[in-house]
Amino acid sequence: MNETLTSRAYKAITVLQWTLGLVVLIEAGLFVLGPHAGHDFAKTHMPQALRLVLGWGEIVAAILFLIPRTAVRCAWLLLIIFVLAIAIHLLHGMPNVGALVVYGAVAWAVATVKSKSNSDSEGEKSNERSRNHLPV
Repeated sequence: MNETLTSRAYKAITVLQWTLGLVVLIEAGLFVLGPHAGHDFAKTHMPQALRLVLGWGEIVAAILFLIPRTAVRCAWLLLIIFVLAIAIHLLHGMPNVGALVVYGAVAWAVATVKSKSNSDSEGEKSNERSRNHLPV
């Protein structure tokens, strides 16, 4: 099997990237700005400042995740955020972490595939530069 990523697979990862980015952006927006967000979060007995820090952090990370140049780094950042969110949920007796697990899996897939793809394309550029400088 060819080691390079096929165009179809790369497009599928890009669709996953955009889907996750938009879903997280919408969900984080509702978490921060939703009409009942503060009241619902108060039931956790955690400080409201934590809700704002987590929510705005997710919003910024989701926006940067949609930008190709920052996608890989933000995919890793989102994965860390999702793992922390899973831990917070479980520590507070809220076992409904299925969506966070799926989000984390998608962030991991995007980070791994796109970082591999970026390193492959950098390697090709480096090889091309070295070929151009070699005497004929």
